[in-house]
Amino acid sequence: MYKRILLKLSGEALMGGQSYGINPITLTSYCEDIKEVVDKNVQVAIVIGGGNIYRGLQGATKGMDRVQGDYMGMLATVINSMALQAELEKQGLKVKLLSGIFIDPIAESASGRKAKQYLNDGYVVIIAGGTGNPFFTTDSASALRAVEINAEVLLKGTRVDGVYTADPEKDPNATKFESISFDEAYDKNLKIMDMTAFTLCKENKMPILVFDMNTKGNLLRAIEGDNIGTIVK
Repeated sequence: MYKRILLKLSGEALMGGQSYGINPITLTSYCEDIKEVVDKNVQVAIVIGGGNIYRGLQGATKGMDRVQGDYMGMLATVINSMALQAELEKQGLKVKLLSGIFIDPIAESASGRKAKQYLNDGYVVIIAGGTGNPFFTTDSASALRAVEINAEVLLKGTRVDGVYTADPEKDPNATKFESISFDEAYDKNLKIMDMTAFTLCKENKMPILVFDMNTKGNLLRAIEGDNIGTIVK
C-alpha cells in the first residue's frame, strides 16, 4: 500500500521492561520488523525520540534552562538513532544517519534532498537531532521530515493500537476510532501529536497512522493496508 514511509518511534519504547536506557531485546525486535518492511522494497525513514534518556521539557519543570534541556534531548535522540543504526546494519541493511544538529563525524547534516537520494539508493535513513532547534518536539521533527521526503504516510508507532476517545490505559470505556479527520481530532481535543506537528501534517495533507508497534509484525501489516490502528487524514 505504501512505498515510502516516515516511521516515528518513541524513545521510551526502547526501554522495554526497564526504567531507563535501551533494552537490547526491544531494539532487536523493532529492527527485525523494520527489515521485514525494507525487504518488501519499501523506502523507510525513521525519527526516534529520546525520552528514555533525557526529555528537555521535564528538565525545564525542574529548573533546567529550557533551551539547554532541549539540546540535551536532541543529543539523546542521536544516541538512540546510533543504536538503531548499529542494529539495523547488524541485520544486513544499509543505513544512513542524518542529524538536525551538526554532529560530524557521527552523522551527516539533514536535508530533504539528501534523505530522498539515500532512500532511492536503497538506504534506511534515520534522522536524529529533532528539527535542530529548541522548543520543538520529535513529533514536530517527524512531521517536518515526512513532508520533506514526500512520504506517503507518517506511521506513529506507540504502545496502544490506535486513537481512542480517552486514554484506554485509564478509561475502560474508551472506544477506538478506525479513522478520523484532522478537524474531528482538533474538535475532540485528542492528543495524537503535539499541535505543531499535527498542524504541519494537516496543512501538507500528510496522513498519520497510529498503531501498536509492540505487536510483532504490525509494521508490515500497516504497510500492506491491513485494518490496524487509526488513520488520521
